Amino acid sequence: MRQHLSPINETSTPMTSSTIQHSDRHVIGDVWGGLAAMLVALPSAIAFGVTIYAALGTSLSGQGAVAGLLGASVLGLIAPSLGSSPRLISAPSAPAAAMLSAVALDFSASGLPADMTLLLLGLIGLLCGGMQVLLGVVGVGRLIKFIPFPVVSGYLSGVGLIILGSQIPKFLGSPAGTPLLAALQHPFEWAWQSILIGSVVMAAMILTPRLTRAVPPAIVSLSIGVAVYFGLGALDPNLMSVSHNPLVVGPIITSSGSLHDLMIARVHAFRHLGPDALSHVLLSALTLAALLSIDTLKTCVVLDTMTNGDHNPNRELIGQGIANIMSSLIGGIPGSGAMGASVVNYTSGGNTRLSGVMTGMFCFATYLLLSPLISWVPVSALAAILMVVGIRMIDRDSLTFFFSPSTRLDFAVIVSVILVALFGTLIAASGVGVALSIILFIHEQTRSSIIHNRIEGGDILNKRIVGKGSIEIPEEAVSDVVIFELQGSLFFGTASQLHDALEPEASVRKYIILSMRRVQSLDVTATHVLEQIKDQLEKRGGSLIFCDIPKGLPSGLKMKRFLKETGVLHPSDKALAFHQLDDALEWIDDNKNIATDGAVDATMLSVAQMPCLANQPPRSLAALESILEQRSIEAGSRVYKAGADCDELFLIRRGTVRITLPIRKKDNYHLATAVPGDVIGGLGFLHAQGYTSDAVAVTDVDVYVLHRAKFDHLADHHRQLAFAVIDTVAHDLAARLHATVAELQALRG
Repeated sequence: MRQHLSPINETSTPMTSSTIQHSDRHVIGDVWGGLAAMLVALPSAIAFGVTIYAALGTSLSGQGAVAGLLGASVLGLIAPSLGSSPRLISAPSAPAAAMLSAVALDFSASGLPADMTLLLLGLIGLLCGGMQVLLGVVGVGRLIKFIPFPVVSGYLSGVGLIILGSQIPKFLGSPAGTPLLAALQHPFEWAWQSILIGSVVMAAMILTPRLTRAVPPAIVSLSIGVAVYFGLGALDPNLMSVSHNPLVVGPIITSSGSLHDLMIARVHAFRHLGPDALSHVLLSALTLAALLSIDTLKTCVVLDTMTNGDHNPNRELIGQGIANIMSSLIGGIPGSGAMGASVVNYTSGGNTRLSGVMTGMFCFATYLLLSPLISWVPVSALAAILMVVGIRMIDRDSLTFFFSPSTRLDFAVIVSVILVALFGTLIAASGVGVALSIILFIHEQTRSSIIHNRIEGGDILNKRIVGKGSIEIPEEAVSDVVIFELQGSLFFGTASQLHDALEPEASVRKYIILSMRRVQSLDVTATHVLEQIKDQLEKRGGSLIFCDIPKGLPSGLKMKRFLKETGVLHPSDKALAFHQLDDALEWIDDNKNIATDGAVDATMLSVAQMPCLANQPPRSLAALESILEQRSIEAGSRVYKAGADCDELFLIRRGTVRITLPIRKKDNYHLATAVPGDVIGGLGFLHAQGYTSDAVAVTDVDVYVLHRAKFDHLADHHRQLAFAVIDTVAHDLAARLHATVAELQALRG
């Protein structure tokens, strides 16, 4: 027994070791990815916090830095644990900073105390998170795919410009709360130290990626900015004081109690705000929820593209929403999926959600251990970092849309979104962008033709009876038939185009066939036009005929049922629906009395009367007749079947035979209709590899059957007759091929 057990144990040990080593590599990659992502996300989080709180006065900049730290910590710990994208890093983001700083300025301008304003900002973040959870629960997350690119481009560019404009006064060292235009108009208020530090930091942000990718540019730039500040401090001792120093973040004020105590205090404060406060912040919370959701899901889409992943947008919104709720409860600022930090996490080895959790842990460790050092961070250094971030958010590639006539309207959408974002609100900008994109879509649909092809009836009907014994359909019998292959969307935007195409035909044709195979959508306005065309045809005794109706449209609409419910199709012969075009043409054949069974003499042909055997010697005809088998087939039965391993040739004596090509499932394609005097089954007769088509008796049919082996024996003694038979088979196959090619050309347009 031991001899048998030992190899099993030896085999299992290396597998376990390999699994552990693989797991260790993932953990190490997640730790390094989380650390690198923290180094990217933390400076921006601090800057965003300072931006929001500085709108209420420079004395609150330190609290803003702490809010940024707490937001990065909570978002990093909770969002990846509950979300679906394994490499996504969540942190305070530009949309949150742009939105909340604007709200803070509005509240401050209205005379609201700073402490109440901060509480309302927290309430906005709390409601924002709750709305994100609700959006995820009801499944709105998947709608991100329907946001047009021009709207996203304009939204990102608008946020970038807002951030850029809000940071320029800080970069220049203007007094806190100074608007952009006022700061530019009063250069005597600028601080040269701020401009110097900001310029150095901005240069470092731009040049560092070109020199090294080992260290995030924000960390390098921030370190250089602090170093420059202390260099200036060595020359000016007044700069070495943190208190009342507008050039640095200032004293960091942390809560004396635990985070749990802080959360309880915030909850009690929120409970005392009342419904009036909710009404003031509800719209802002909805706006912020929409912006942060778009920002997060957009980042997830980019990560999926890079990693061949597949995130669950609704689960991601739920995770982000809970994280924003918790961040707001402890005094942090809300955020979303951070593009830069997420990409750095992936490129640094992050593989699982652990990397995001590690980012939150590193941020929290920084909050606990390094908060005093943040007091010395120059405000202009943070402003410079955010200015570079804002510039990079501006979609400069979209400027090329202006130079192409085909994309100039898309450029107009982008510009409109940017202008509304700058002079209105971000949510209004998104709404304007979506509305304009819908208008552009309708405009584009109206420009595209809904007529894929127009086919004259003669191009199709003339091929339906072929062979030397065929009867040509008179031109006047098919000139009143026209076929339209429709395509695209038949809706109110293309209804006039549909009317203009069909109305002239309805005044001169008796039958209009509409192939609906390529139609993607249908609405009531389009069906009203079809109803008008049907009525116009009815006055002339004609019919509107539908075929190739799709069983279900992408929208889920059942087209045939919809046509019935709107009154276009109803039990009559004025508007009919057929499975295939061929079925519609068969109905027209019968209705116009041009079908072969009504046009051919019902008498039975003898061998001598077969057109292919005309002028043959009586001795040869007698020899042929002696080897022919006579066979009768009832209407509806097969003369021969596709795939049958047989080499018989059939000479039709009486009746009509329909030749069809089987296709998928139970569908088939009508190749030809044969009549007395025609020869069918020629392909199987020549190649002896079976038939490629079905031959079905339309009426009772009588045929002569010629077996290939008997024919070969006959050919040795009657070469002229054999040549006539082969010539007939070749002529028949060539005629059918020519007719099929002509129909394909007509169908392809």
